[in-house]
Amino acid sequence: MEKNSHISQEGHSGWLAPRSLKEEALSLIFPRRCPVCGQIVMPRGGLICPPCVKKLSWVSGPRCRRCGKEVADETIEYCFDCSRRRHAFEEGMALINYNETASRSMAQIKYKNRREYLDFYAEAMLRRLGRKILRLSPDIILPVPVHPSRRRIRGFNQAEELARRLSESLGIPYSAGILTRTRKTSPQKSLTPSERFKNLEQAFSARPLPKEVKTVLLIDDIYTTGATMEACARVLKKNGIQTVYFAVIFIGAGQ
Repeated sequence: MEKNSHISQEGHSGWLAPRSLKEEALSLIFPRRCPVCGQIVMPRGGLICPPCVKKLSWVSGPRCRRCGKEVADETIEYCFDCSRRRHAFEEGMALINYNETASRSMAQIKYKNRREYLDFYAEAMLRRLGRKILRLSPDIILPVPVHPSRRRIRGFNQAEELARRLSESLGIPYSAGILTRTRKTSPQKSLTPSERFKNLEQAFSARPLPKEVKTVLLIDDIYTTGATMEACARVLKKNGIQTVYFAVIFIGAGQ
C-alpha cells in the first residue's frame, strides 16, 4: 500500500490501527484505550470505541475561508475573528470543534501522557484533511513548539508527535528543530484576544530554511484565537517563507 493511499477513507467506520506482530503482542498486555471515554477499545485493534466517534463534534458545513472555523451559512466568507484582523497565514483547517469532550481528551494527552490517543487523531486528520494537505503541496511540516521547560515536564510535545505521524503517512518531510519557543509566556486561557497576541510577540524564533522551501504546513493541537499560529507564521515569513498553512485537531468557536 502506498503511504497516502488510505487518506480517501473519509468515513468513521473501521478505525483500526496498523500493527506489527510485536504491537499485537503488546496490545494484549497494554490494551489501547479510547481517546474519548478512556475505556479499553472494543473490539480489540481499534483506535476508538465506535459509539464514541459520534460524541466528537466534527467540523462540517460552511467554514471560514481563512481559519477553517464553522460559520453560520455559506454566504459568510470569514468568521468574526478573521473578518476584523489580517493574518500572516494563508489558510487553516481543523478536524473537530473544541468543546468539553475535546478538552478532556486533550488534557489526557498533555498531562497524563496518553500519546497513543494521537494515533486516532492523526488517522482522522489523514482521512478528512489528507487530500487537501496534498493539494496545498507543502514543502515541509513544522510542529508548533512548546517552551523547553514545558517539554521537560511533559516529556514530549504533542504537536511534534502529531506532525511526525502525518509526515510518515503523507510522505512530506518534517522538522522539529526549525521553530523554537524562546520565551515562556503566561497562560493564554484568561487573556483577551488582543492580550494573547501581545503575550506571544517575540516568543518564537526560526532557523533559516533551505531556499527551495517556500510553503510550510504548521501543525498544532488546538486553534482558538489564532495568536500562537499567527506568531509562528510571522516569524517564518520574516525568515523567507512565502506561504503558511496550518492544520489542527481542535478549533474553538468563532468570537
